[in-house]
Amino acid sequence: MQTRSQLIPLAIPVGLLVALPVLSVGANLFVGAAGDTWAHLAATVLPEYALNSLLLALLVGLGVAAVGVATAWLTTMTEFPGRRVFEWALLLPLALPAYVMAYVYTDLLQFVGPVQTTLREWFGWRRGDYWFPEIRSLGGAAAMFVCALYPYVYLITRTAFLERGSSTFEAARSLGLSPWGAFARVSLPLARPAVAAGVALVLMETLADYGTVAYFAVPTFTTGIYRAWFSLGDRIAAAQLAGALLAFVLCLLALERVSRGRARFHDTGRRRGERRPLAGWRAWGASLVCLLPLLFGFLLPGGLLFRLALSEGDSEFGVRYGVLAGNSLLVAGIAAVLAVMLAVLLAYAQRLSNAPVVRATNRLVALGYAVPGSVIAVGVLIPVTRLDHWLAAAWLESFGTNPGLILTGGIAALVYAYLARFLSIALQTVESSLARVTPSMDAAAQSLGCGAGETLRRVHLPLIRGSLFTAGLLVFVDVMKELPATLVMRPFNFDTLATQTFTLAADERLAEASTAALAIVAVGLLPVFLLARQVARGPARSSC
Repeated sequence: MQTRSQLIPLAIPVGLLVALPVLSVGANLFVGAAGDTWAHLAATVLPEYALNSLLLALLVGLGVAAVGVATAWLTTMTEFPGRRVFEWALLLPLALPAYVMAYVYTDLLQFVGPVQTTLREWFGWRRGDYWFPEIRSLGGAAAMFVCALYPYVYLITRTAFLERGSSTFEAARSLGLSPWGAFARVSLPLARPAVAAGVALVLMETLADYGTVAYFAVPTFTTGIYRAWFSLGDRIAAAQLAGALLAFVLCLLALERVSRGRARFHDTGRRRGERRPLAGWRAWGASLVCLLPLLFGFLLPGGLLFRLALSEGDSEFGVRYGVLAGNSLLVAGIAAVLAVMLAVLLAYAQRLSNAPVVRATNRLVALGYAVPGSVIAVGVLIPVTRLDHWLAAAWLESFGTNPGLILTGGIAALVYAYLARFLSIALQTVESSLARVTPSMDAAAQSLGCGAGETLRRVHLPLIRGSLFTAGLLVFVDVMKELPATLVMRPFNFDTLATQTFTLAADERLAEASTAALAIVAVGLLPVFLLARQVARGPARSSC
């Protein structure tokens, strides 16, 4: 059994090790001057990067919060036609990469696409005779992110609604509040940590995305980082832009935490009440609210991809795709399990000791999600390559043989890059779930003779079981879709479904890319179903 004194010294070096790639990139901020590239960026495009990133974060944050909270509340607390289907189907957009969705909607809505072509044929219009929203714009990019990323908020918030009892909501109703009033004044404030965690994950994913904003020609911090690092070859300027991006995300997270003040969000009621049945227009309205994000986030783009795969598709579909799927499942499964284990360690260490060094370590780990995957990959390559050469030299001196590249020659360095990039997802989810467990349970467990490790095993883990599955799923699906880090870090001849999809789609071979994209969806369906079933069972009870 690990005690408090053993757990915290273990969590700090583990957190720093995961955050090492971010620190490696950040170290470039203090290496010399950025030179002409940085001066040029600051004088010309940096204000545009900042403004576009801010507007994109604002639009996406508002969109995913509205969609995620509304659908989570309706599927958890009410009964309406199709609820049992929607509660798991709303997770399906998680399996569809945002950049693939951007390709699909661009093909559908551009001037020569089927929608505008049909309108011109019906009404006899020509160019300039009508107005049609431009899909390749900042607003279009925000819409893509909302459609693709709202499940983060939905899943984490729904888990929060399921894990807490309905006693507070019922008490508010008994005091005369309407259902809407009880939701707005009681349930939503209690679920605020979960909502904030989900929105924070979405914003970090949005600000770190490259494929969607680059394809839509929306200049953001991330496009500037790629341009400075890979086009202009100035790693210092790229690191300074990455530092500005990290500072931007850190300010968003700090603002949310400061806005909480001294408020706490524990809920001691664990009894789940019956769902409130909806009737008439309210029932069909709830069905429509849940149908729209599912339609635009999965059914429509998925259907178009399926049509393309059937009509054209990839001629190489077969055994090769089994290998690609196996590679994707292997790295995603390993990364998901390790991420959940490390998230529990770091989050519980902070619960045991709210020391500044513990909080700072966890915040460093969380920042990895805001760094583009290729930048994380470079941050991993620098220290890991040096370690690889040192290990090879030590092995050669000791045993007289050259083992080659032990870490970067296999998937170990790739999994490390995934953890540096995606551990924040699991950490945010576990932290928000632990925050809802009242400290009185810790005190009760200690009074019964449970130590820190036993309290975690017998009290906290059963109570946050749903959130652990949620964290594992989110990491698993994100690793399945991760592209830049995989392209840079994967071993020789180690391709995944994501790399196959992007390679074909980047060459405008969308019909062929649809096969690999649908394979990503198919592989991700099983864990989505398992998680939805597990979360729907509700929280378990402690045994201490």
